[in-house]
Amino acid sequence: MAITSAPALFISILLSLVLISSAQSCSKYTFPGNQAFNSCIDLPFLQANLHWNYIPSTRTVHIAYRANQTSTGWIAWAINPNGTGMVGSQALVAFHNSNGSLTAYPTPITSYTTSLRPGALSFQVSNISATYADNQMSIFAVLGPLQNGTAVNHVWQAGNSVINDIPSNHATTGPNIQSMGTLNFLSG
Repeated sequence: MAITSAPALFISILLSLVLISSAQSCSKYTFPGNQAFNSCIDLPFLQANLHWNYIPSTRTVHIAYRANQTSTGWIAWAINPNGTGMVGSQALVAFHNSNGSLTAYPTPITSYTTSLRPGALSFQVSNISATYADNQMSIFAVLGPLQNGTAVNHVWQAGNSVINDIPSNHATTGPNIQSMGTLNFLSG
């Protein structure tokens, strides 16, 4: 039995590495429509990247968050202006809704039992949109002016399903609870 399962395990590991490496190449990624970003970071969990242009004169940041995801799942990226972790985060979420179109909107995360319904954030959000191609979902938006400077606590997330146009809960183990960090929009 170990002999027959070893090749399957090897193939599974190899496919995982290919998926990770395809998501972990932000500096070489080209967005459709000639959108260009001066900075990017390969995020350490959930096969995701964050791209951005920070405009100091207006304290705004144009972001593109992209992650590997199936067409039935959802992704989210957020800034937590007052702490670390999920609660208090000001999120952008994207998914395919029940009519098949891609939806993206802001949502504040007020508790661990949040429903990810559309809502106003503590900072302005404009030009929010999403794309889906080649098993990668992306969220685009302009955020700001940011009141707390260029260093932010951020979190990112992914879930496997959407029910009645509301993202279902994400896993609460492994990479899903490790997907947070600190970012400075001036230095990366």
